[in-house]
Amino acid sequence: MSKLEEQLQKNILILDGAMGTMLQEYKFSEEDFRGKRFGDWPVSVQGNNDLLSITQPEAIATIHRKYFEAGADIVETNTFSATTIAMADYKMEELVDELNYESARIAKEVAVKMTEENPEKPRFVAGAIGPTNKTASMSPDVNDPGFRAISFEELRVAYKQQASALIKGGVDILLVETVFDTLNAKAALFAIDELKEELQLDIPIMVSGTITDASGRTLSGQTAEAFLISVSHIPLLSVGFNCALGAKQLTPHLEVLNRFANCGVSAYPNAGLPNAFGEYDQDAEEMARQIREYLEKGLVNILGGCCGTTPEHISAIAEIAKDYNPRKIVKPEFSTAL
Repeated sequence: MSKLEEQLQKNILILDGAMGTMLQEYKFSEEDFRGKRFGDWPVSVQGNNDLLSITQPEAIATIHRKYFEAGADIVETNTFSATTIAMADYKMEELVDELNYESARIAKEVAVKMTEENPEKPRFVAGAIGPTNKTASMSPDVNDPGFRAISFEELRVAYKQQASALIKGGVDILLVETVFDTLNAKAALFAIDELKEELQLDIPIMVSGTITDASGRTLSGQTAEAFLISVSHIPLLSVGFNCALGAKQLTPHLEVLNRFANCGVSAYPNAGLPNAFGEYDQDAEEMARQIREYLEKGLVNILGGCCGTTPEHISAIAEIAKDYNPRKIVKPEFSTAL
């Protein structure tokens, strides 16, 4: 059993909060995003947060450090959009290997240092693999429902490149997150499975979907149970949900996962629902109060925050989580062997 699995058996592990929310506080300009290296880049790069791992690495390291100091056991790499598919918006496809490697290296350096300072609390790095900005099972054109902007094979190739660079950079976990189209996620999992076999490496995998609204379904139309079944063909460290909803709204979907999942269950909701300006107002104490329900019901093994969350939110979550035992991992009530 790995050190990570040992910790998962003993404690509720704490994941970090939002990277983007923290980066907004820096108010980086176009010039800051570019740095010296990309001063003459032909298109605007402001908003390409993943690029900051190259042009503003100290800011990224500082944010990781703040989340670890707040009580996080796991931080995510700054690679949510670091695929050739998403980087095409900035004409930066050629940088994908470097973006992922550097992001992983930065996070790992901070994690190693924090673990050395307190060996009783080992720290881990999850390689963040986002959904890309294209969907494999849905058309972006309502007038042409059969059209697909991306294929499964194109996604597989892109995800394999990203995962490979993250592994080279030293991540402990691969996290396929914010899944709104399960076919995209299956391409990522297929690519990771290929890599594991090629490298003879048994790296843990986390999968986190997104329930988009009050319908209780992902964007591609799946319920929590259907989503779980769809990704259960591969051994997982955890399955869960993040983004779109606040902690309170996520509870019934976590109850479904708790009932059926034969791996860990994770949750990292937003800081409530966005206000009229698209901002998140929920403070750390209120979010922690809502998350306490997860703990009292024994629903989760891994807890963190998504949009709008900060080290203050993670600190409040970590403080209440330490008084509870992690969810017991049991065999599922359904069979995927159909």
